Amino acid sequence: MKIVTDSAAELSTEEREAHDITVAPLLIQFPEGVVAAEDIGPDDFYNRLRDMFPVIPTTSQPSAGVFRDIYEKLHINGSEILSIHISSGLSGTIESARTGAQEKSEAQVTLVDTLTLSGGQRYQVLAAAWAIKAGWGKERIIELLRKIQKATEVVFTLDTLDYLARGGRIGRVQALAGSLLRLKPLIAVDEQDGKYNTVGKERTLQRAISKIADHLHAQYGKTTPMWVTVLHGQFSEQAENLTEKLKERLNVARLEVLRVSPVLGVHTGPGVVGAAVVPLELMEISA
Repeated sequence: MKIVTDSAAELSTEEREAHDITVAPLLIQFPEGVVAAEDIGPDDFYNRLRDMFPVIPTTSQPSAGVFRDIYEKLHINGSEILSIHISSGLSGTIESARTGAQEKSEAQVTLVDTLTLSGGQRYQVLAAAWAIKAGWGKERIIELLRKIQKATEVVFTLDTLDYLARGGRIGRVQALAGSLLRLKPLIAVDEQDGKYNTVGKERTLQRAISKIADHLHAQYGKTTPMWVTVLHGQFSEQAENLTEKLKERLNVARLEVLRVSPVLGVHTGPGVVGAAVVPLELMEISA
């Protein structure tokens, strides 16, 4: 069984190669041309994003043809395919994948809507890869991914709402009001529909970061061992700040600090910081 995912899963090159994961590239449309998310480094991207503001690039999902070609190549080797993608509430990627699978009808493709993105999507892709290596069957893997999706929280805050507003990801009136009041929203991904949901607002960035830790503590407490993925655009100092607060408020059993993928950073800007968390026991895969 082979895994296909997309650029929103925050996988490193080493992880993709180690687990033989195929990534369908999400695309960034700059004025001078299109760049695949994997082909531009985080700092190069965020510096470029700052320099071109208030103009911002747009993003696009892989075409059905891209998915068809991926599935066709994997099908030649006789592999069953598990195609795991960014939330349908935030992107049309999985619909492109569905169309591509239909165009390559003889390929055995099972689509998984993660109903999340970034670190949350990453957990599901890695868990599936480990389960395949452990010899799990498809139905057992899908059941696990649903458990992980329900138990995962992705929450972040922003130093400005301008990028979300210009990208059309939240209402412009709400964004303008937040900008005028200098509010820092806490934005989570709703587990029911996979869309953004505001779970709080604070007047300062530091209070918003503290509130993220409080929000996660309220859900998971201090006893459950957690896998914590701290994420940021170009905000390393604030990522360190959040890391320390999460260590105080959660039982952090596994910790990583990652950069938000450029294709997601288009809509957040460089000043994004947040975390994805999941109970570690769900990620401990054995035969």
